[in-house]
Amino acid sequence: MHVPVVVLGGGPGGYAAAFLAADLGMQVAMIERDERLGGTCLLRGCIPSKALLHVGRVLSEAREMEEWGIHFTKPSLDVAALRARKDKVISALTGGLSQLAKRRNVTIVHGAARFVNSTTLEVAPAAPGGASQRITFDHCILASGSRPARIPAFDIGSPRVMDSTAALELADVPESLLVVGGGYIGLEMGTVYAELGSKVSVVELTDMLLPGADRDLVKPLQKRLEGLFEAIMLRTKVVKLEDAGTAVRVSFEGPDGPVTKEFSRVLVAVGRRPNSDGLGLENTKVVVNPKGFVDVDGQQRTADPHILAIGDVCGEPMLAHRASHQGKVAVEAIHGEPALFAPRAIPAVVFTDPEIAWAGLTENDVAATGRVVEVSKYPWAASGRAHALGRTDGLTKMLVDPETDTVLGVGIVGPGAGELIAEGVLAIEMGCSARDLMEAIHPHPTLGETMAFSAENYFGLATEIYRPRAESADR
Repeated sequence: MHVPVVVLGGGPGGYAAAFLAADLGMQVAMIERDERLGGTCLLRGCIPSKALLHVGRVLSEAREMEEWGIHFTKPSLDVAALRARKDKVISALTGGLSQLAKRRNVTIVHGAARFVNSTTLEVAPAAPGGASQRITFDHCILASGSRPARIPAFDIGSPRVMDSTAALELADVPESLLVVGGGYIGLEMGTVYAELGSKVSVVELTDMLLPGADRDLVKPLQKRLEGLFEAIMLRTKVVKLEDAGTAVRVSFEGPDGPVTKEFSRVLVAVGRRPNSDGLGLENTKVVVNPKGFVDVDGQQRTADPHILAIGDVCGEPMLAHRASHQGKVAVEAIHGEPALFAPRAIPAVVFTDPEIAWAGLTENDVAATGRVVEVSKYPWAASGRAHALGRTDGLTKMLVDPETDTVLGVGIVGPGAGELIAEGVLAIEMGCSARDLMEAIHPHPTLGETMAFSAENYFGLATEIYRPRAESADR
């Protein structure tokens, strides 16, 4: 079979690319090894984790209502029903994708693909007894995604040691859970299990949760998690895991010396690695760097003129929305349009409670580059809406160019931060000044108006907080 455009991978980047190519009149085939479309994000990542985090948030809010004099009986948990509801969400969405592919006449091929050469793929059958087939193409968009990183020393052959995929299957709610890794995956899944009733401990090798994230944003989250989790062990290394039958025995080395503890289950969440191996890329001109990422240019083209790459397989940050955007750029490039992947801001969201979100320049970037910026922080303790919600631990901060007043970065911590960051992304992409945000009338009382208030504070004009006018009298 020959198809002008083949998309290898049916995740957020892959199906976005395939659907756009079809909309532009191209004949498209999409190859996916799973029997369902959606990729890691939909099947075993973003969507199921957010569904479970929603459940956790409801449980948390029920507890918080006690401060208002409203008391609920302790909730009972039907794990099978919870798992079924999560799976129903996944089925509805992946079924929708299949229908969209059918309506667009996108050919779906299920099976594991491997490059024979720069214009040929061999697809092994998805079902036993099926026949393999060869597909030739003019252009292939590689959207093979990523998988959980593994630490060989932790592969002890015990089902009690899980990666994020296994954790989302929700086999049970263990009495105790150790999360190895204080990144966003570990903290999100730790939050889910803690709200469902597990005693959760987190171990992180560095001196802070969410290494690399803005410390101002992490502090409110860490304070809240200290109350939710059993323990947070920083600057601590997991030396050894042992299967103790009914538990996993874990040996640590940390500030207090060697320690051994037992946990019902262990979740290893130490990052992800690109799916660039086992694809036969050595049979093409595609260049794979030492970290396993495929090298691409601004149009997502690889060193092979017939192959483009998008999403997790071609670098950080490994985010679904980045992959989708790159998929569209790749298709437009194939179509002959002057497309270029050059965003000013790629938003990142950690869906814990509180949520953390940021876009554009961060203070860590500033420290690394030495760029001069002014930082404006607006505490949610001054927000009427935050008080009404009982969540005054939030913060909206803005990084601004002091010479032009241009907004360079936005960071938010608090409930709904993932929704609020979109305004920051738009402001950065449009090159807005802080005055633009300040003078845009925001509805009151909302958490969204903290964006305008942060801009006001940059000029020393915020109504609900006092900042001496002398600090910004020159503006």
